[in-house]
Amino acid sequence: MPGHQLAQCNIGRSRKPLDDPALAEFVAALGPINQVAESTPGFVWRLTDEDGQPSSYVDIPGNDDPFVIINYSIWEDVDSLKHFIYKTGHFAYLRRRAEWFESANQPTSAAWWIPAGTIPSVGEAFRRVAHLQTNGPSEEAWPLTKPWPKPEP
Repeated sequence: MPGHQLAQCNIGRSRKPLDDPALAEFVAALGPINQVAESTPGFVWRLTDEDGQPSSYVDIPGNDDPFVIINYSIWEDVDSLKHFIYKTGHFAYLRRRAEWFESANQPTSAAWWIPAGTIPSVGEAFRRVAHLQTNGPSEEAWPLTKPWPKPEP
């Protein structure tokens, strides 16, 4: 499996705990939206907890804020991920993000190229978002709005 795939990580700080009724609609949508992701052409992998639950329930190394949740997945390419984000039922929930998550004054998502078939750790994914926040776009981490060129195979 030569070549590269796209890793993406986004984080958010929820307004309430995940078991709060105010987040019930968001939490109820996690399973169905993850199924949409998994059936989208170009999907490779997504983070889940040990019981197969959505990544929102995964502890993030280096983070002690229980309101910060993570979404981390791997895709064949930028176009596949953008299709999932903007052209499926996911987009309706993305537009409502402010209902469930605090607004951020810095990037909350990062993308980067990885060797095909590899899966960086959750800590590495979280670090990439922090790198983008601190240093701006680079080969290390960039926003989907400004994709970095895919490395040659």
